[in-house]
Parts: sequence; C-alpha cells; structure tokens
Amino acid sequence: MSAGLKAANWPKILITGSDGQVGFELTRTLAPLGQIKALVRADLDLSDAQALRALLDTEQPDIIVNPAAYTAVDKAESDVAAAYAVNERAPAVMAQWAAAHGAFMVHYSTDYVFDGLGETPYVEEDLVAPQSVYGASKEKGEQAVRATLPEHFIFRTSWVFGAYGANFLKTMLRLMQERETLNVVADQIGAPTSAALLADVTAHVVRDTWQKRQLNESVDYGTYHLVAGGETSWHGYAQYVGQLAQAAGVPLKVTPETIGAIASSAYPTPAKRPLNSRLNTEKLQNTFGLRLPDWQAGVRHAFELITKGGAL
Repeated sequence: MSAGLKAANWPKILITGSDGQVGFELTRTLAPLGQIKALVRADLDLSDAQALRALLDTEQPDIIVNPAAYTAVDKAESDVAAAYAVNERAPAVMAQWAAAHGAFMVHYSTDYVFDGLGETPYVEEDLVAPQSVYGASKEKGEQAVRATLPEHFIFRTSWVFGAYGANFLKTMLRLMQERETLNVVADQIGAPTSAALLADVTAHVVRDTWQKRQLNESVDYGTYHLVAGGETSWHGYAQYVGQLAQAAGVPLKVTPETIGAIASSAYPTPAKRPLNSRLNTEKLQNTFGLRLPDWQAGVRHAFELITKGGAL
C-alpha cells in the first residue's frame, strides 16, 4: 500500500446524490479509497442549508463529492427558487464548510454554462453565457465554490447516461421497441458521457489529490472539462443505440436507418438547448495523464448491462 493511502490515513468521503446516475457509480469507484458516507435524497434535502451544515458537522468529511443537482432542465424554468437552492446555495454551503475544516471538494457542472453557439469545443477559460435557468444556476454554483474554496475540482460534463437511472439511451431503446416512427434532434452536437467514466476519473483524481496532500505536495485544483472522446448528434446517438440493439437481437419497430432527423426548432422546449455541447478535455488529460475513451465504448458497456439485466 502506498504512503498516501495507509489504513490510518484513509479519508472520510461524503457523496451526495448516491441514488443518482453519477452518485451510484461514485459509491463503487470511491469505496476502495476511504470511509464512504453515501447520501440519498431521503437522507437530506439539499435545499435546506441548515440541515446540510448540521450533517457536515456530524460526518466531518475530509472530501466532499457533490454530484447531486437539480437537473430537471425544463421544470427549472418555472421552479427557479428550487433550482438555485440546490445548484447554487447547497454547493456554496459545502464549500464554506470545507474551507473552514480543511477538506477539499469535487463538484460537477455542465456545458449549459455556455451559450451553445459555434462549432468548436469549449475550453475551461471560455466566457460563460448560460441560456436557461438550469445553466445559470449551475454557473452560480461554480462561482460560489471558487469564491470560497481554493481546494476544489469542478468537472463540467454533458449528455450523461448510465446503466442505472433514467436517461436517453434507455428511452431510445424503449421507444424503438414501442413506436412505429421516431424522430430525434440532429443539430445538437456533443459527446455522450457515461456515469461510470465520470466516476472512474473522479476516483483517479481523488486518490492522486489525497496522496499529494498527505505528502504536502502541490495539487492542480480548478475547473476541468470531462466528457468522453468524439462527438455525435442526438440523432447519431439514437442510431448507434439502434445498431447495438439490432446486433443483440432486440426486436425493433423502428430501425436505425428509419429514425428521422429533425431540427431543434421542430421540438420546442421551455429551456433552450445548446446546439454546441462540445467540451475540450485536453487540460484534464494532460494534467492527470489520462486518456478518455470514445463515447461509443461507454454506450456499448451500458447497453450490455441494461439488456443483460433486463432493465429497459
């Protein structure tokens, strides 16, 4: 066992939202690295700042990992106070507590902090310009963490899916079996990113950071973009899911080649969706010596887990 992770020095790691897609995977990848306290929604109302502070005082974590968020993008347009309570105030409380108690924090954000224009991947230093309540609340959460706690990591990601929980992959798989026709938006571009990949990278960074802190070495805290490699549209993503289903012998009413491609304007939503969700991950890969696999690898893995487990 390395010097940084001797049994006597195992950190206490608090994970919020462990019943969500990313939190579920984090309980797996972080378990070997310390003493885990995995919170589900029933344990704590993140909009209750007083209860959150009390819980942190009780648990005394060395590391706070916060994948929990208000992610109902369209509902947030009319549920503004709740979105800001969870996406801005809750991470602010966590960061304040961590700063006062010598802890560090991992927080997750989104491509929605950008305006979604252009055709090149955003880098971390690009100007933020959220176009929705969800994006604005997440951007305020980022600001709150940065302003209070230098010892933080903010991982911006997009198009998250997993074998656990509801997501686009499962929805497409179900609709292709149920419907006679299916149309999917083709002018929004991004990288489908598995919750498992987010959790794997987080575990690598947490382990590296804890070891360096034990040895009083410098740590490259800050904001990083974390998505799978490559890019596609929602339409291309749906076609790939269909191809996997065909190869696995899943009976489909809608085949990949018959999925219709439509513009975002043909599918209006309360919250504006970014056309460009591309995120440049060079900073993360170079800083931590990581290679991020293409998005298809994560989709294949999740598809196999879903279909073998019968969890459609």
